Amino acid sequence: MHRKTPLYATLLLSLFAEAACPQGLGLKLEEELQSGREAEENAPVFVDAERIRGRQEREIEALGNVRLRRTGETVFADYLRYDLTTQEVVARGNLRFERQGVWGTGVGLRYNLADSIGEVEEVDYFLTDIGVHGEADRLITQGKTKARIEDATYTNCEVGEEDWYIRARRIDLDRTRDLGVARNASIVFKGVPILYTPYLDFSLSRDRKSGFLSPSIGQTAQTGFDFTQPFYFNIAPNYDATFEPRYMARRGVQLGGEFRYLKPNLNGDIRAQYLENDRVRDETRYALNLRHDQRFGANTTGYVRWLGVSDDFYFVDLSNQISATSLTNLPREAGLSYDGGWWNLSGRVQDFQTLQDPLAPIVPPYARLPQITLVATRPTPSGLDVKVEGELVDFDHPTRITARRDILYPSVSLPLRTPYLYVTPKVGYHYTSYSFDGEPPATTKRQLPIFSLDSAITFERQASFLGDNFIQTLEPRLYYVYIPFVDQDDLPVFDTSIATFNLASIFTENQFTGGDRINDADQLTAAISTRFLEPRNGSERLRFTLAQRYYFAPQLVTLNTPPRSSDRSDVLLEAVGTLAGAWNFVSFVQYGAVDDQLQRNNHALQYRPDAGKVANLAYRFTRDQQEQVDVSAQWPLTSKLSGLVRWNHSLRDDKLLESLLGLEYNAGCWTTRLVATRFVVSETDYSESFFIQLELNGVSRLGQNPLDTLRRNIQGYTKGN
Repeated sequence: MHRKTPLYATLLLSLFAEAACPQGLGLKLEEELQSGREAEENAPVFVDAERIRGRQEREIEALGNVRLRRTGETVFADYLRYDLTTQEVVARGNLRFERQGVWGTGVGLRYNLADSIGEVEEVDYFLTDIGVHGEADRLITQGKTKARIEDATYTNCEVGEEDWYIRARRIDLDRTRDLGVARNASIVFKGVPILYTPYLDFSLSRDRKSGFLSPSIGQTAQTGFDFTQPFYFNIAPNYDATFEPRYMARRGVQLGGEFRYLKPNLNGDIRAQYLENDRVRDETRYALNLRHDQRFGANTTGYVRWLGVSDDFYFVDLSNQISATSLTNLPREAGLSYDGGWWNLSGRVQDFQTLQDPLAPIVPPYARLPQITLVATRPTPSGLDVKVEGELVDFDHPTRITARRDILYPSVSLPLRTPYLYVTPKVGYHYTSYSFDGEPPATTKRQLPIFSLDSAITFERQASFLGDNFIQTLEPRLYYVYIPFVDQDDLPVFDTSIATFNLASIFTENQFTGGDRINDADQLTAAISTRFLEPRNGSERLRFTLAQRYYFAPQLVTLNTPPRSSDRSDVLLEAVGTLAGAWNFVSFVQYGAVDDQLQRNNHALQYRPDAGKVANLAYRFTRDQQEQVDVSAQWPLTSKLSGLVRWNHSLRDDKLLESLLGLEYNAGCWTTRLVATRFVVSETDYSESFFIQLELNGVSRLGQNPLDTLRRNIQGYTKGN
């Protein structure tokens, strides 16, 4: 129970008589109120006005430009009465009030300073800390952290531009629980109610909380009309779940959901979908995706990945993302790893579900049951770096030969470095053993010494380019490898292929990936690079590289290709850089040294002067395989409307591979997106989708979400709001 607060006047007591100060003199009375509690619990109250009258220690009345203020609270009015015994304030006329996080105007106010309980009539309110406002018949405060708004609107649009708002019979705001609840609510857009709900709750700080998420509405050729209504469960700060029932007019009702968890030493998520009876295929269909990562101690980590679907055409029929429809081998694996500082030991078991296209069948990859790898690197006091790489893996396949492969590759290198030069000789011995199943068991071995010498030098000078000053470097590099020939035609091929020839693989010992083939080599790679660096911070603006490999012996080890017929490789050229701050480019050319023909020719140019403005142009060519033109852009058409486009066309087949056309309208407090896509899902089929989304900023998204599609199709895409 609050004690009576005495009144202390800063003016003469005669000013408390039933007389008013002359109009316009701007006389001011400051009243300080204190209770017997500690000062921090009962802050002083000050009243300013043109005229003041009252009875000492009971009540005061203030008229004309009245201002009542207390820490965190202020009231402005034409008239104010303050009862000192109850600490109740009554105000009216040009009423304006300010409170922590709340600002507004109204017709009349009744408010108790002791318990922060009161109400304002016919109020226009602003919740300044979360950027929303509205109007209501009444705003009722229920303490420092709670309020109720009756017959109210709620929006985050600019004042006078309320394109959308929530209209509710009642809105309860609880800052302690970070919760807003609207009852009998409807969302009105452009004057038209588009959604009604008897109960709608939302986070005041936009943090996550349980409740219905925005529905997803769309149309695809595979599913027909497509509607998903997610419900989010905020189970705990480190656990949550989403339930996603989905209605597809052509297919039926699919149940789906996701569970996520996060703890100090583990995290992961489980996603599942289940369709009882697909009306088109007349069968039950499902998908499961599991991801789990865990730390068992300071040095030991583990993981599980499992992705599976009911049939080969699950993604083609039920997904509108090319990233899903293009999946072929779905991994199922689990692994453990121990980090010993200078050594690392890891193991895994791995299998795949292979999705087959009948018109383009593929051979499933081998399973690894299990695979154990060891990598140990340690410098010695003499300056030598000692490294040991080892692998033990059991390969399993339902229709092909199976075996265990053991690899041990110790090596020693001597890095010799200065600030501008390095030379690194290296020598190693590669041992491989295969143990084949059968009666009797068979064993095959391969043993190879490997020698390499890597060296480079860096020159620098001051230079100017396109009117700017730079530090220019010139960096020649030589890389020699010697590996003697060992016949490997009798060895199986489990996980090995020819590596893509590029500026990364040209500086490796082995042209093959995997451990089943090691090339013979007596070769030298020569490269030269020049870079233009910013003088103030050393960041790279431009880089040009030219590289080629020279062979001093004919090729003897091959894999599904004829041996090379030249004593030199194709020439590689690469240019990467940024010009004028907005232009970015990457250019790569592989030119055939023997036939004087382009083998690969990839170029990409991006213009991005600002967020929301980006244009991309790419050309990709690989001889006898592909030739594509790829254009994409996000560009403003007006101050609020942006166009979205992607066109990826195969010139070799004269065939559209992927296309996107859309519009994005950003009105500030709301954004709408219309996006149509079409892309190849098999040798003969396309997937077509149409997205419509209305995003009411900070409250809801209505329609099917195209954002992932836009980010994947348009490099540099920026969300409109």
